[in-house]
Amino acid sequence: METPRTRRRRGRTTLMIAGAAVLGVVAGACAGFLVQADREPTALPPLSQPVLAQGKGEVEPLSAAQDRRVKTDGDLRKLLITRPKGAKDNAFAVDSDGWADLATYAARYKRPGNTFNNLVDNEFRRAAMTSWQVGEAYTVEVALVQFRQESKAAASEWAENGVYWAEEEDDTRSWPIPGTGDGNGTAYVHDSPEEEAGYLPMYSAEAYAWRGDICLEIRVYDIKPISKAKIMDLAQRQVGKL
Repeated sequence: METPRTRRRRGRTTLMIAGAAVLGVVAGACAGFLVQADREPTALPPLSQPVLAQGKGEVEPLSAAQDRRVKTDGDLRKLLITRPKGAKDNAFAVDSDGWADLATYAARYKRPGNTFNNLVDNEFRRAAMTSWQVGEAYTVEVALVQFRQESKAAASEWAENGVYWAEEEDDTRSWPIPGTGDGNGTAYVHDSPEEEAGYLPMYSAEAYAWRGDICLEIRVYDIKPISKAKIMDLAQRQVGKL
């Protein structure tokens, strides 16, 4: 058993040393003050600064190609990638006009009520969507979700939400999407299918990215495993359109 240690009492020597230290600090401060008092005052720099010449003429506004807001404040549907030739509407296609209101977009999630409330909190503005089917089961869904962003960077948060749930899936591979910047876009392939009695196994892949006030979502489904090349091709083309 370890013997308890006795607390050392503080003696006079400690107090004397502490007192000497205080006196030393005071004496040093007084000496410094006397040295400064004997010196010539240092001139301060003038308050006025040189006046910068103002440029002449008017600054030309950015062209439509340079100003991203011209693109994103216009018809968002024009920024969606086009379906391939021979593709057809899938069974869960959005309205033919390409717009999805708040309720329609939220209904795509497993918990539409919670999603609806989250979108309201995130200042949902609008969503443009397209979807198609090739063959018997290969299905693609693309959504551009725009937020008002008056109080927070909701587009990046919404993309991060998709990334979080994608990474929760087992047997999942992921890659950064070229052209999105560091951590601003990721594509996923889920190598294990979802299985339900009476249905064929369903494989899936997805991608999330954001640019300014727009969140990009892509989901792909098939009864066969989905390759990295397929989801990356869709993601890169859609990012390029933005």
